[in-house]
Amino acid sequence: MSQLIALRRAIAALEPPDIRGAAGLFGFGLADIDDALGGGLKRGALHEVFARRTMDAAAAEGFGLCLALRAAGERPIVWARQDYSETEAGALHGEGVAAFGGDPDRLILVRPRDATGVLRAANEAARCAGLGAVLAEVWGTPKTLDLKASRRLSLAAASSGVTLVMIRGGAEPEASAAMSRWSVAAAASTPLEANAPGPPAFEAALLRHRAGVAPKSWRVEWDRDRLVFAAPLPRAVVPVPADRPARAAREPLMRRAG
Repeated sequence: MSQLIALRRAIAALEPPDIRGAAGLFGFGLADIDDALGGGLKRGALHEVFARRTMDAAAAEGFGLCLALRAAGERPIVWARQDYSETEAGALHGEGVAAFGGDPDRLILVRPRDATGVLRAANEAARCAGLGAVLAEVWGTPKTLDLKASRRLSLAAASSGVTLVMIRGGAEPEASAAMSRWSVAAAASTPLEANAPGPPAFEAALLRHRAGVAPKSWRVEWDRDRLVFAAPLPRAVVPVPADRPARAAREPLMRRAG
């Protein structure tokens, strides 16, 4: 309960509730995907990201963060993350958020003990129109995360215009009110000059879309400088300097509610 109270205080300090996010869609920044989706994914809706295998949990987290960054713009992001996810996929670090091009200072991390706490925090945060996006990370298949719970989350997101991304590790897709459902696995990235590690890469499969978009798979990389998804390059390239400095060295690395 203290986590939820702290979250309420944190989001109360944000923009007034009548300031809503931009209506409509947010794109991937990659024409092949955006065209297939009719322009992008719906704002103010629930979207699910499933790890294809247990070992792909970190990839699902990264892909979910990318979606949140695309949806949020310059506004804050709340990430409600079940404690067990840290055991399975490792802890979140500000340096990692910065490596994806995000600003750790605009990330509010909430760490509920169980799935029930994650759902409560996500529902509370999704009603705050001052936020850019909400990430809700749940491990396994808890009984509390059923069709009714997903409907509550969808209604909360629709009421504020805030995009909600549900990250699922160690779980199989089941009935939900999500607007879209994705399966994500890690992919080999294109190496940079001198065989340096390349950008994050994903095998992303659209499993379901409530608007009737046909299932399809893509292999994509994440451009942290432009905050867009990109098609993998066929050869190594010289990295282009970011147009803004990384925020990894700044304190605090991320705000934590509670």
